[in-house]
Amino acid sequence: MTPTPFSALGPNAVIGIVGGGQLGRMSAMAAAKLGFKTHILTQDPNGPAAQVSSGITLGAYDDLAVLEQFARAVDVVTFEFENISADGLDCLAQHCPVRPSGAILRTSQDRAVEKTFLTQAGVPIAPWHPVTDHASLQVAAEKLRFPFILKTARDGYDGKGQRRVYTPDELTEAYAALAPRALVAEGMVDFACEISVMVVRGANGTVRCFDPAQNFHRNGILDITLAPAPIAPELTQQAQTLATTIAEKLELIGILGVEMFIDRTGNLLVNEIAPRPHNSGHWTMDACPVDQFDMHIRAVAGLPLPPAQRHADAVMKNLIGPDDMALWPQIIATSTFLPHLYGKAEARRGRKMGHVNLVFPYSGLPGALGIQDALGPLATPDTTEN
Repeated sequence: MTPTPFSALGPNAVIGIVGGGQLGRMSAMAAAKLGFKTHILTQDPNGPAAQVSSGITLGAYDDLAVLEQFARAVDVVTFEFENISADGLDCLAQHCPVRPSGAILRTSQDRAVEKTFLTQAGVPIAPWHPVTDHASLQVAAEKLRFPFILKTARDGYDGKGQRRVYTPDELTEAYAALAPRALVAEGMVDFACEISVMVVRGANGTVRCFDPAQNFHRNGILDITLAPAPIAPELTQQAQTLATTIAEKLELIGILGVEMFIDRTGNLLVNEIAPRPHNSGHWTMDACPVDQFDMHIRAVAGLPLPPAQRHADAVMKNLIGPDDMALWPQIIATSTFLPHLYGKAEARRGRKMGHVNLVFPYSGLPGALGIQDALGPLATPDTTEN
């Protein structure tokens, strides 16, 4: 079956979302504001997205019968996380538009493919080498020098699936910990900070970029995002130009998170891409008239894209696992906190349970000490220092 030509969706059209997590939840809520219904393909009937959707299809992401059932219930399909089947998206595309495409998902799912694409697109990245066996690992070590990072090519997130290798003696242990999966070795970047840019591209080719934001991690998980990133205007422009180049080369329809490093000499290096709403874009929910989820749904639905404007500065703080959720009475009682919970039943260690946004006057983002003070019970030592 060949899909009919796509035009902008009207009110009450159904947007299908593959995946049932918090990004699907917030995308569904954005869709509802624009008058759309959402239908979730998930394996968890009580997951964050299912709680707020109009319809649910339960089943595996690669089950052809389930995919066909899902496709016939929706007008367009998008996805909210990357550990799904690109072949499944291709199956869905036989029945309705899929935005972003399965081809884009394939690029972002495999670090080696992603890095090759970025290099061919003329985008600067850190030095890297594919690793398929002990011999190629030795070659990587010789080319990259110690220390370097060994990562799984697929399925890694929030610091999972990677090992830092500091000496030749650690090579065998690091390889054994991650093999037999395909791996990539990445050179260590002497970076001053990490930033990310949320870029969205519409069906008509219109591209919008939000302001770059600065990211801080704890235990391999995003902890805090500051918006805007405190960087020079020329770096802001360069980062947005790189994000735009990537979106256009991919022929993206939807939103894309682009993570970048700024090294000690002021050079920008793209680290990775994510063709979906992104944790580091959550600050837009309270600091922008049209946030990342609104933009994504607009693009997927074929609607016009307004400017990606910021009316305030912001700090986003993730709420992780049992420790942060134990502070919920204090969080909800703090008038300056704008909390967003994801509806997850169990606060497991390392699990993202929600986030809190704090907004400040435009161009009024405080320094590190001021941010610590504003975070109050959520402040942690060195939380805004790399």
